[in-house]
Amino acid sequence: MKWQAHTDLQNDSDGFISNFWRCLALGHADTVARYADWPVNENDLHARHYWLVQQAADLQAQLEGDPDYCDPKIAGWWVWGICAYIGSGWCSGRGPWHAVDMPDGTRRLMKVGNAGQGINRQLPHLGNAGRGINRQRPQLGNGGSGQGILAHSIDVYEYMCQLANRLRRVRVASGDWSRVCGRAVTYNHGLTGVFLDPPYAAEADRADDLYRKDCKRIAHDARKWCLENGNNPLMRIILCGYEEEHAAPLAAAGWRMIAWDAGAGYSAQRHDTENVGVNGKRERLWLSPHCLPLDRPMQATLL
Repeated sequence: MKWQAHTDLQNDSDGFISNFWRCLALGHADTVARYADWPVNENDLHARHYWLVQQAADLQAQLEGDPDYCDPKIAGWWVWGICAYIGSGWCSGRGPWHAVDMPDGTRRLMKVGNAGQGINRQLPHLGNAGRGINRQRPQLGNGGSGQGILAHSIDVYEYMCQLANRLRRVRVASGDWSRVCGRAVTYNHGLTGVFLDPPYAAEADRADDLYRKDCKRIAHDARKWCLENGNNPLMRIILCGYEEEHAAPLAAAGWRMIAWDAGAGYSAQRHDTENVGVNGKRERLWLSPHCLPLDRPMQATLL
């Protein structure tokens, strides 16, 4: 069987993706590259993170109000920070650290409680993998050996142009996830694959503020959608979660479960070695009834 994906669809709830694409498309790739071409520096990470959080409040409205509006500085610092920041929470706007104006006219990042649009301070990537804009990335073009490229080994402007070319095939919506899972944007176009990786539910025993827009009900809503659409022969659906979240209702509806190990991740840095990697072993994938059996390979072509 040969499967061809004609479009990619993303949901951009805060405008950062839309701003990044618009900057590249409107001829600002060199400026975006200049802001993104920066080594990993903890002081810069905290300062830029806080600055970006302040811009996020109005970014979506400005993008919608002016078709020519874009901010290359936001785009460059945003993509640089994604690479330098550890774990979740980049630009979430949640955290106890705020920039405070001092009596002497200076501004300092201080821990002043949980109110307002703050950030969390945490160590950036410092390992030998070379995180940040210089880390190794997969091959983005149609040719090449597929062994990846190093952003610092090519012109960063060229790399931004490659990203712009890749994003030309992506359709970006802004809003709730369910808006891009309806009939008009899925199986009306034919055989459709849907991969759902929602924030894990309340019973997953996780923090409340992992994502910029977070809610422990989303996993339940996603499961409800899966149960309503799983028997559609034109839908191939995969839902991610911990076993205790979805096992019983999905198994009763004929969904297959695959257990996998996500590894220790950043928990390997803990001193509590007894619990390192425990959550990684709880990861599960649920496959809808019309997903192909694992012993039946599928040739995939991305157009």
